[in-house]
Amino acid sequence: MSNRTSELNRTTNETKIQLAFSIDGEGQADIQTGVPFMDHMLDLFAKHGQFDLTVKADGDVEIDDHHTTEDIGICLGLALKEALGDKKGIKRYGNAFVPMDETLAQVVVDLSNRPHFEMRGEFPAQKVGTFDTELVHEFLWKLALEARMNLHVIIHYGSNTHHMIEAVFKALARALDEATIIDPRVKGVPSTKGML
Repeated sequence: MSNRTSELNRTTNETKIQLAFSIDGEGQADIQTGVPFMDHMLDLFAKHGQFDLTVKADGDVEIDDHHTTEDIGICLGLALKEALGDKKGIKRYGNAFVPMDETLAQVVVDLSNRPHFEMRGEFPAQKVGTFDTELVHEFLWKLALEARMNLHVIIHYGSNTHHMIEAVFKALARALDEATIIDPRVKGVPSTKGML
């Protein structure tokens, strides 16, 4: 198997982000974003996807967490796309249900090179601690756009906002783990078009 990893640095007037990502990892994470809730979610993402992920972010969190969260989504999407390379042999599709106490979340992905994002479900609270829950949508949409994947997130039910977001991140990780697996039966790319 080829070395499916990527590293990138992205600097804007609002954020400076260093990110390293490995698809075929061991669930190791070193996350320092300046946004504690995102640290927690990205740590879960690495662990449940068996990805290795390092993120160092320095952003204008004194304003709010928006730019940092959004730009991490952009960087992780770019890193995933680069690490996938030509996508030969991958399963392409992934689907995961994750329960967490009263919550059930589902994430379905297609590594299709056709970016699209759909999210069904509302968070009952506008904040978890100091984190604005609307930023989950921003993160996921930018991730889908830059990874050029079709991403569907469905929160079937739940009442605790922390549980709901955590279940989404765990399901995202497990769906991506499934979609990125190399299937020895797949010759070339899994598309009748001959490319993804």
